[in-house]
Amino acid sequence: MFEQFTIVTDPVAGSVALSAIFASLSLLTLFVLLGAVRMRAWLAGLISLGVALVVAIAVYGMPVGQALLSASEGAAFGFFPILWIVINAIWVYNLTVVSGHFDVLRRSMERVSPDMRIQAIIVAFCFGALLEALAGFGTPVAVTVVMLMALGFRPLRAAAVALIANTAPVAFGALATPIVTLGTVTSGAVADPRLNTETLGAMVGRQTPILAVIVPLVLVAVVDGRRGVRQTWPVALIAGLTFGVGQFVASNYISVPLTDIIAALISAAAVVALLRFWRPSESPDLHATPDPGRVPQESSGSDPSREPTPLAAKGQQPAASEGAGERASEGRRATAAVLRDPPAEVLRAYAPYLIIIAIFSIANLGPVKQALAGEPWTVVFPWPGLDVIGANGKPLASTNFTFGWLPAAGTLMILAGLLTAVVLRIRPVEALKAYGRTYVELRHAIVTVMAVLALAYVLNQSGQTATLGELFAAAGGVFLFLSSILGWIGVAVTGSDTSANALFGALQVQTATEAGLDPVLLAAANSSGGVLGKMISPQNLAIAASAVGMAGKEGDIFRRVVGWSLVLLLFMCVLVTLQGTPVLSWMVPR
Repeated sequence: MFEQFTIVTDPVAGSVALSAIFASLSLLTLFVLLGAVRMRAWLAGLISLGVALVVAIAVYGMPVGQALLSASEGAAFGFFPILWIVINAIWVYNLTVVSGHFDVLRRSMERVSPDMRIQAIIVAFCFGALLEALAGFGTPVAVTVVMLMALGFRPLRAAAVALIANTAPVAFGALATPIVTLGTVTSGAVADPRLNTETLGAMVGRQTPILAVIVPLVLVAVVDGRRGVRQTWPVALIAGLTFGVGQFVASNYISVPLTDIIAALISAAAVVALLRFWRPSESPDLHATPDPGRVPQESSGSDPSREPTPLAAKGQQPAASEGAGERASEGRRATAAVLRDPPAEVLRAYAPYLIIIAIFSIANLGPVKQALAGEPWTVVFPWPGLDVIGANGKPLASTNFTFGWLPAAGTLMILAGLLTAVVLRIRPVEALKAYGRTYVELRHAIVTVMAVLALAYVLNQSGQTATLGELFAAAGGVFLFLSSILGWIGVAVTGSDTSANALFGALQVQTATEAGLDPVLLAAANSSGGVLGKMISPQNLAIAASAVGMAGKEGDIFRRVVGWSLVLLLFMCVLVTLQGTPVLSWMVPR
């Protein structure tokens, strides 16, 4: 039951093609259950895991004990360090809501400019990126779409802006959780020392920053068409350029987990600085007008378990029974008479993000980082009983589990949360209650992530991923163009760049090795291409529709954003293809 297992990539009649049919069953199951059946993500993940286990045991000959141990290691990795980051990051965000400083932060942004096109950049792009950096998992869309509605945006426009803005920062979201996952699932797939969080983060940091330059221009186009681009391109370009530069510098030279936080703050500061001496030639009134004849959809029909949203964030959302026009009208009046918060309170509102930057900067200092990487702070051990030999005859590196309990980003977030509670003057009992509520709110997300990571480990360690890799390798150089599309499909279906990287990361690098392509480039392309599937994922669409009082009208929002998703995906495919040729190959870390 627990005997050693050796990976075979062609267990069905010695044919890779026939074996690939069985190897793809669990992924097809996941896609169908999520995309067609619209099943809850946690249940779809568990069922797909069951399919992967059956194929591993019945088709690939993996002993039952080894298959179950492989799934258990994946589930454990799903909780630590992945969920450990997400849970504690969302707790920090929830603390700002409990203390009321989230509203202070929102009001400070409203005062920067009355122009709604610029507000879209500040709220959806800059602040949304900050939320993505801290929490991810749908939080930026859930929060920014409500803020945009309060500022007077029309429902569909608010949803489209929030979804499109939630692209460039996704790969480094939740303190670079997708990159951490990508580094873990690819490091043991092929023998390339560059397949680690730092190098993969650097590569992604040479792709998504270029995308970031375009996104703010797209936002103002969505808000006000060509006139918006013509009148506000300076601020849109400054926001995108500074964010892109911040992403590149932080991911390559400072800290991969801090990438989005640094980029978002630099971009916001640049926008504020520009607006001190420049304003658009005109600021047209684009506010929504009340429509007495429109009865918004009730949000109670939506399925909140499809994507986790912080409990505190939900508390900030308008009731679904309020009309969209009424909300917009009230938002316009509120904007006109926005409260003036004392400077000290504004500083406190930004304090949690400054605290996070300080803590992570210290933890990533050379001597500190080196000290934390060793015992007793970080322990590496073979997963008990798991004994898998790769097709190359060597033990899989992924059977070793790294437990860095102190240097883990999630642990550092707990420290940041404790300091945040002190700075925001939150009583210990309230902070503890907020922590408990965060676990309750994320209960479905916890099961989903652990199931998807368990699925990924079973696919990788049973040989199913290697089989698919050999099949795709037949595409040769064409796979350079297709690699980003694979990541896009993964995120569009699962709603998570982390999940897409867990599912396809190893497949990308194994295919790259077989086809003679650069595994670092293709692994990064999976994540960078995946971010563009975020805006059309059913989970994010459901969040946006519910927030604007249009639950059940996800199709309307989908039609608003799918064109932009495809255009930006084509751009990423071309960029990755060029990076795989002598034209831009100098951009790939060596």
